[in-house]
Amino acid sequence: MRPLNHPDMYKQIKESIEKAAFGGGLKGKVFRGGAWLGAGSAAEQTARFARNMILTRLLAPEAFGTMAIVLSTNAIIQSFTDIGVRDAIIQNPRGGEREYVGAAWWMTFGRALSIYSLLLLIAPSIARFYGNLELSPLLRVTAASMLFEGALSTKAYVALKEMKFSKWAAIFHGGGICGVITTVILSLFIRDVWALVLGNLTEGAARCALSYIVCPFFPIMKWEKKALRELVTFSKGLFGLSFLNFIFSRTDIFVLAKMFPAAQLGLYTMAIYLVQTPTNFILNLMGHVVLPTFSQVQGDKVRTNRIVLQIVKLVMFLGMPVLAFVFFCGRSLLTTVYGQRYAAGAAALVVASCVAIINIVNAQATGVFYANGQPGLHRRCVAIMAILMVLLVYPLARWFGLVGGQLACLISMIVGFLFQVDRIRDFTAINVFEYGKIFLISSLIATTVVVVCLGTRPFAALARPLPNIALGIAGCLFAYGLTVMILLRGQRELTQNVLSTDP
Repeated sequence: MRPLNHPDMYKQIKESIEKAAFGGGLKGKVFRGGAWLGAGSAAEQTARFARNMILTRLLAPEAFGTMAIVLSTNAIIQSFTDIGVRDAIIQNPRGGEREYVGAAWWMTFGRALSIYSLLLLIAPSIARFYGNLELSPLLRVTAASMLFEGALSTKAYVALKEMKFSKWAAIFHGGGICGVITTVILSLFIRDVWALVLGNLTEGAARCALSYIVCPFFPIMKWEKKALRELVTFSKGLFGLSFLNFIFSRTDIFVLAKMFPAAQLGLYTMAIYLVQTPTNFILNLMGHVVLPTFSQVQGDKVRTNRIVLQIVKLVMFLGMPVLAFVFFCGRSLLTTVYGQRYAAGAAALVVASCVAIINIVNAQATGVFYANGQPGLHRRCVAIMAILMVLLVYPLARWFGLVGGQLACLISMIVGFLFQVDRIRDFTAINVFEYGKIFLISSLIATTVVVVCLGTRPFAALARPLPNIALGIAGCLFAYGLTVMILLRGQRELTQNVLSTDP
């Protein structure tokens, strides 16, 4: 056996990094694409975070509660008719062909037009149901954003398929930032929910315009029957899935809106938005990168499992310390970011953080199913979560108040996640022991945050919001230092096995 030579090891690691960052293979594409999407998503989510800090000081909580109802109502109509065109284009080997892209555009625009027409008709009935006549015009104006979404250039989805992520970042995140800026400007003059509605409409219009600037496309007036048939076949696998996802993710808003005043609902929604902002950043980034990545390794179970385990390890090692931080510093965080009155949502924030971590991990199995053209495998998991959510949200809200909405989400997510793990084990033969070990190690790493926060509890001066947050961040940094040591040790062992070979 040849002894490990440190210069050789350094050279090997350097070459591996250069290959990943600048190579023409799958790793190179994923690395560069992730950098583009990460930068774009980080810019958008940072802008949204800053927007929320400003708006909570300009608008009353009722505005956020009303907007939550408006967006949830739009989402439920959309979920009934989801056809998964973007995923179909990415997954299908013919997804980049002109006939396929043309058929996809007409399907998405026709769906959007139908949804818009339906919302125009039922808006007054929804307003009467909630006893708020202002909801009717709000719903009708917000519905117009669906037309912009449906008219989006389908060439933008082809850019995702071809891993040209810089184009998608410019379209999706550029439009999002335009909407954020518009909302903030409008809120200076319109001190109610209309600032939020018009900002949302601007966001949709900006994304639509940017899609044709970045990815020029003109819809053809005819399309190939085979392409349409393939789109419909893929959509059948998605049938009901989007609606079930909606039931799981938005039932709490509809139920709590009937049980509590709009002001309390606004406190609840802004608390969970604080964790959903970074969660959406991660899910958007992973969703746009992971699906094309898994599509590139279709049928290769070994590579698929290796990618899944690597992503789950990264999520858990980074996420568990943050969860401990939110548990100890959530109230201080809400007070600092939004103001004292929003501290009432601290419990909901903690539970929502648990939901977020499991959701991100669960999304990896979902990506495997979608990339292999089997979205139906994910449907039973979502059905379980939706049923549990419907059964649990009302009694838990009665017993525990607003936080009951997130407790119902957490229980439903855990059960669905365990079911999904069982499905992916059958589908790819993933090593469940290795999978579970990641959760144990990440929990042990997070105890660093627990020790720091509990150790400083006797000092009253450190309990104030800013010192409390600083201590929580310090605990996270210690935890991440421990994480780096663990990962470097694993990399060192791997490198030694590669370099220490027989002569």
